[in-house]
Amino acid sequence: MIRVPFVPDPLVGVARLALAIVAAAALCAAFPGRDVWILAPVAVALLALATCGARARVGFLLGLLTGLGFFGYSLSWAGIVVGVVPWVGLTVSQALFTGLLGAATAYLQSRGPVPRVRPLVVALAWVVQEALRDRLPYGGFPWVRLAFSQADSPLGRLAALAGAPAVTFAVALVGGILAAVVWRLGTRPTDKDLTPGRHSWGRAALTLGAAAVVLLSGFAVPLPTEGSPANVMAVQGNVPRPGLDFNAERRQVLDNHATATEDAAAEIAAGARAKPDLVVWPENSSDIDPTRNRDAEAEITRAVDAVGVPVVVGTLLEQPAPDISNVALLYEPGKGIVQTYVKQHPVPFGEYIPNRDFFRLFSDKVDLVRADFAAGTGPVLFRVPAASGGEILAGPTICFEVAYDDLVRDNVDLGANLLLVQTNNATFGYTDESVQQLAISRIRAMEHGRSIVHVSTVGVSALVSPDGTVHQPSALFTRTVLSGSLPLRNVRTIATMVGPWPEYAACLAFVAIVLLAGLRRPPPRDLPPRVHAEPPVTSEPHRG
Repeated sequence: MIRVPFVPDPLVGVARLALAIVAAAALCAAFPGRDVWILAPVAVALLALATCGARARVGFLLGLLTGLGFFGYSLSWAGIVVGVVPWVGLTVSQALFTGLLGAATAYLQSRGPVPRVRPLVVALAWVVQEALRDRLPYGGFPWVRLAFSQADSPLGRLAALAGAPAVTFAVALVGGILAAVVWRLGTRPTDKDLTPGRHSWGRAALTLGAAAVVLLSGFAVPLPTEGSPANVMAVQGNVPRPGLDFNAERRQVLDNHATATEDAAAEIAAGARAKPDLVVWPENSSDIDPTRNRDAEAEITRAVDAVGVPVVVGTLLEQPAPDISNVALLYEPGKGIVQTYVKQHPVPFGEYIPNRDFFRLFSDKVDLVRADFAAGTGPVLFRVPAASGGEILAGPTICFEVAYDDLVRDNVDLGANLLLVQTNNATFGYTDESVQQLAISRIRAMEHGRSIVHVSTVGVSALVSPDGTVHQPSALFTRTVLSGSLPLRNVRTIATMVGPWPEYAACLAFVAIVLLAGLRRPPPRDLPPRVHAEPPVTSEPHRG
């Protein structure tokens, strides 16, 4: 009989449910907003324990339960945008992936004569689950990945070696090791191989030591911050009101950013603020197309000329008709628009509605998106001279694009020595969405060894150095101008050079483990021992 650690047999099912629920709560607490990052591996351990020894279909339900609790809470801000029904749909769609994770770990940890927690299997399963979730459906939704809870953890530094998937792998590996220790010490199976012996506690201590080594391994990863300095300024102009109608007064939003820039220009002229090489406005800082509206164009041009340096403006272009484009425009004093970046990955259900007629059956909120956003064709570098004598090669990323590994990596591969993350969090009010996004930017800074200007219309905005350190984080729904010096770096990290291949390798390894497990038929369990019949005894006839 297989037992869940420390739990009487009649309560095994209840214990599994409890472990799955607590795993969801631990995951919620690990992410920005609560920031108890150490609970991420604990959550992995709890789900691994819940699924170990369970049938695959039970593992699926347990993983689904964890996912519903975790995504339902962590993505609750999505309900502000599209309503309750679509938010529930997003939650369920993401939870299905943790359901598959639970099924896979239950299946693979139950192979062999007796179940046991397999830390490597657990770690690979989490990487594969996130790889699928990052791509499916409609291009995926790579938000609240395990890696993005580790910006303040030593494990976050592992991003420099193999990106966010490496951080997820390490977090899950630590969790798997913790679960293996608990399982071994708490299980009392009949199988003699798992019976606790006199060395069990010693082996547990060694195993926990291995977990500590993995947890602290990030400190061995160097995160250089040397580079030619560039003075940057980020303008958080604020909006009239939070929520869906944040941009009801579009001109006011533009006025806020233009006025804040002009006030900063006056401070520069008075010597109270250093002159920047580049100014960055956030996404939607002008939702009035300046190429079609002369007043908007004049206001932006006046602010650019006042500050006297190039300004990156986030705006919408009413093209290509009938669609619109979410863009970053580089303005230069006296020249106007000199370069344009078009967002490559519009957000499904936020910036365009896939299968609109079908989803309208569930919610009329889909019609809040009146026109679909067109996708850009590739990355663009904004080239700006720096006062130090070098050149700023700024790679723009708009809003949720920062969560996609390939979109950020493409900027660095193109030659970016500075990354820009322009976002608009006004729609999400005072939720955790803004701090979740800033944590992603911090992981990206460590991953690629690049400084990042992370600027929002309403916050949280910040300047981020290549080691993930945050400078001048702003408060929500305030007008703030951030300015400072950030190092420009050209050296590529190992993560940038190897690209997605570590993630691909993890997926292939996991598939191989699944295939091998399917070829090895485990002996049937809980069956009575087979009785072997003895051959009949024949007696020779009596003679004499």
